[in-house]
Amino acid sequence: MPEFKEIPVIRYEGADSDSPYAFKQYNPDEIIAGKSMKDHLRFSAAYWHTFNADGSDPFGAGTMRRSWDALGGLDRAKARVESAFEFYDRLGLPYFAFHDVDIVPEGASLSETNRNLDVIVAMIKEYMESSGVKLLWNTVNAFTHPRYVHGAATSCSADVFAYAAASVKKGLEVGKELGAENYVFWGGREGYETLLNTDLKLEQDHLAAFLKMAVDYAGEIGFDAQFLIEPKPMEPTKHQYDYDVATSLSFLQQYGLAEHFKFNIEANHATLAGHTFEHELRVARIRGMLGSVDANQGDPLIGWDTDEFPTDLYATTLAMYEILQNGGLGRGGLNFDAKVRRASFESEDLIHAHIAGMDAFAVGLKVAAKLMDDGVLEKNIGERYESFTSGIGLEIQEGRTDFKKLEAYALGLKEIRNRSGRQERLKAIVNQAILGVR
Repeated sequence: MPEFKEIPVIRYEGADSDSPYAFKQYNPDEIIAGKSMKDHLRFSAAYWHTFNADGSDPFGAGTMRRSWDALGGLDRAKARVESAFEFYDRLGLPYFAFHDVDIVPEGASLSETNRNLDVIVAMIKEYMESSGVKLLWNTVNAFTHPRYVHGAATSCSADVFAYAAASVKKGLEVGKELGAENYVFWGGREGYETLLNTDLKLEQDHLAAFLKMAVDYAGEIGFDAQFLIEPKPMEPTKHQYDYDVATSLSFLQQYGLAEHFKFNIEANHATLAGHTFEHELRVARIRGMLGSVDANQGDPLIGWDTDEFPTDLYATTLAMYEILQNGGLGRGGLNFDAKVRRASFESEDLIHAHIAGMDAFAVGLKVAAKLMDDGVLEKNIGERYESFTSGIGLEIQEGRTDFKKLEAYALGLKEIRNRSGRQERLKAIVNQAILGVR
């Protein structure tokens, strides 16, 4: 029972098209900065929001009805797989991503869940081989089930730690079987609510030990995917151990894990941490840790993770600027960890949402490439720090001075002149570049 059989294949028609079933900006074959758009953007569909979400929220029941809802168990899982690959075909999506229990119903035991995975993974592998669609990354849901009420790798229960480890072991095997290019670790409930009942050091030690075991097992089975940490500051726990890139990088460095991981950065998680999307991308980039992106956006008027489809052209432009400065995303991609709004309950709304997100990042790519080619932003930054290219500034930059020499220099200063940051002018330049895109 294919869900999207009435939807035409979505093709690029250009900015003048008025068809709701066409890309206006995303032309997969167009060459930008030496590569095709498809190779730059490496779009991926998120299985959980696209095929599992039902539109429910804390205040209301689900609004979305899909063809597979009439089925149960593995029959429903199989119908979802069939519709998923039909969906990827309609949009020309080269990648997808999933949690283990997105693709199968969780069984009454770990053994039953694993048997379910074996059946559906075999089916997915066949569809991947016939379609050419690849797995950007997979992961394990270690946060939804009640067993994870106190966390998974940071749980106060050794049994829960062991169960989570066994699930991730299976997840790594699934990733290897399907040729996943990355494997993501999202903390979920790896955090705490109150220090009154928390051994903070023990929990972080356990989390590090868990990650080390994952690294070791991946090496043992020959699974060479890039490991990714996905930071998130809060929700569901009040204090997540992977709060943001800087916090997570400090954790990885402290436990000797930094060489094994990069970051999967989500736009909405960045804003929940009080940062911009581009801030988190840059912090990861300058440390050589930018691996992949979960492409979405939040609502500034709502204080939780709304996971909206990315349509803010300013945000996509600044994000793509960081990604281009990074030399691309390597094995990573732009995964639409985004869901249609509760009132957008028809199946075709999933198509329209992905078109909007893909076009928004296509604009971002084109504008970012132009800004880099013009060099206007980097020129301004170079001029702003020009005082460090000669004289005392160069001595500071090269580590050839000390407090005594700097004091002697400062005592001789008659006047200090700062230069304007030109923020408004630079924002106007970005706006002009966006408005000039066709």
